[in-house]
Amino acid sequence: MRIGMALKYSGGFKESVAELADYEKAGLDIVFVAEAYSFDAVSQMGYIAAKTERVQIASGILPIYSRTPTLMAMTAAGLDYVSDGRFTLGIGASGPQVIEGFHGVPYTAPLGRTREVIEICRQVWRRERVQYEGRHYTVPLPAGQGTGLGKPLKIINHPVRSRIPIVVAAIGPKNVELTAELAEGWEPIFYVPEKAGEVWGPSVAAGKAKRDPELGELDVIAQASLAIGDDVAGLLEFGRPMAALYIGGMGAKGRNFYNDLARRYGYEKEAEQIQDLYLEGKKDEAAALVPAELLEKMSLVGSEGFVRERLQAMKESGVTTLNVTPLAGTHEERVRLIETIKEWAA
Repeated sequence: MRIGMALKYSGGFKESVAELADYEKAGLDIVFVAEAYSFDAVSQMGYIAAKTERVQIASGILPIYSRTPTLMAMTAAGLDYVSDGRFTLGIGASGPQVIEGFHGVPYTAPLGRTREVIEICRQVWRRERVQYEGRHYTVPLPAGQGTGLGKPLKIINHPVRSRIPIVVAAIGPKNVELTAELAEGWEPIFYVPEKAGEVWGPSVAAGKAKRDPELGELDVIAQASLAIGDDVAGLLEFGRPMAALYIGGMGAKGRNFYNDLARRYGYEKEAEQIQDLYLEGKKDEAAALVPAELLEKMSLVGSEGFVRERLQAMKESGVTTLNVTPLAGTHEERVRLIETIKEWAA
C-alpha cells in the first residue's frame, strides 16, 4: 500500500512544499495537487518536481473541460519530463457549478468526454499522428470547420514514457465502470471500506471485465484524515465543514453527486437535510448534521488499535494507495504520523 497526501490549494503553497522534503524522507510515496477554481495545479506541480527527488506527483484533479485533450496530454508529458518520470495524470469531470460558472463551458457528456480524453492522450504519448473521430472531439477539425488547414501532427518531443498513469476521480456507477476499464487508478471520495463493495463493487467488476491486461491492476486511492492517540477523537470534527460543503453545497438540488453518494451509503435523511440547510446559507447547521459514523468510518483518527483496524479494513476492501491528511499541532508531529502509517501499511 502506497501512502500519499494532498497539498492545500488555498494558500501557503511554498511553505507546504518546503515541508514536503521531510515527508519524502519519512516515506511519503505520492503527493496530490488539486485544481478547483484556485491557482492552476500545473505550475505548482512543476515547482514540486524541482524541489523533490523521489516522491510521485499527481494532479488531483485536472478537470477534463478546461483543457483540450491534446493539451492535457502535452501537459502530462511535460510534467513527466521535468519530474524524471514521476507524474500521474489525475483527471475528473468536476461539476457544473465550476465548469459552467468559472470556465464558461457547457457541462455535457462527462462520461463520453472522459473516455475520449484518455484515448487521445495515449495517442499523443505514443507519438502517433493524432487522428481521432469521436462523438465529442475530432482531431484534426473536419472539412467545413475552421480554416480547413489542420493536419495530423504528432508531439515533437519524445515523452519519458509512452503511457503515463491516468487516475480518474469517479463516484457514479457508470463513471466508476469506465475508470475500471480504462484507467490505471481510481480515486473515489468519502471512501467507507465496509460500504465500498456494496456501492461500487458491481461497477468495478463490470469495468474490469473489459480491462486491457496491459494496464495492470487497478490502483484504488482512498482518502482519510490521520491522527493516532487516545485523545484525538475530537479531531474528527474538523471534517464536518468539508463534508457538509460537498454533500450540501457542491451542486444544485438533484444534481449533486456527493449528496447522491451519501444517500447510497444509507444517509438519505441526513443528506437531504444537509443540502437544504447548506443551500439556505446555514452552513454550521448543515455541518452539525453530518453523521458522526460517516466521519469515523472514512478516517484513521483514534487510538492505535482503532487506526490499525481501519487500515486493515482499507486494505481488505481493495485500497492500494492511502491518501492521508495528517492532523497534528506541529510539522514534526505530522511527519511522525507519515512515518508511522507508512510502517504500519508495510
